[in-house]
Amino acid sequence: MSRILLVVFGLLLSANVAVASNWVGALAPTFELEDQNGETKSLEDYKGQWLVLYFYPKDDTPGCTTEAKNFRDKYLEYQALNAEIVGISLDDVSSHKDFSNAYKLPFTILADVNQEASKAYKVLGGFGPMEYAERETFVIDPQGNIVYHYPDVDPDTHAEEVYKQLKILQKELEG
Repeated sequence: MSRILLVVFGLLLSANVAVASNWVGALAPTFELEDQNGETKSLEDYKGQWLVLYFYPKDDTPGCTTEAKNFRDKYLEYQALNAEIVGISLDDVSSHKDFSNAYKLPFTILADVNQEASKAYKVLGGFGPMEYAERETFVIDPQGNIVYHYPDVDPDTHAEEVYKQLKILQKELEG
């Protein structure tokens, strides 16, 4: 019986990976959400620059805090690549403001309280009555196309991993 469950679980995982790979080359879904300051931001605001759009489950949890702090620590390096970082979770504006202030985050955190972006990017997860944005990242080029998708993220190494991949992607486009 346990062998059957392992096979079924493996098939489900491989199906999820196949779906995830379909993102590359797709036009990024649009969004219009409030940031930690209550200002409305949309995908259109980032046209003409690279965008690292990372979804995360919850403000002030260990993995999410580590991931945010690592992006914060590399923020100037991302800016040097004409890249902006934007985090999205289901938390509200007030929670994002506290989170952003507590860790001095220099980038935008968007409140997806109605789950619109999480559904559009197919990252809405949960168990029982608890819903959250799954930890996934999308790299979007200056024209609004998804050029890289991370369906699995290690908060400890992700900011560095994305930075290195962004440099490779930019080099590939240059020549």
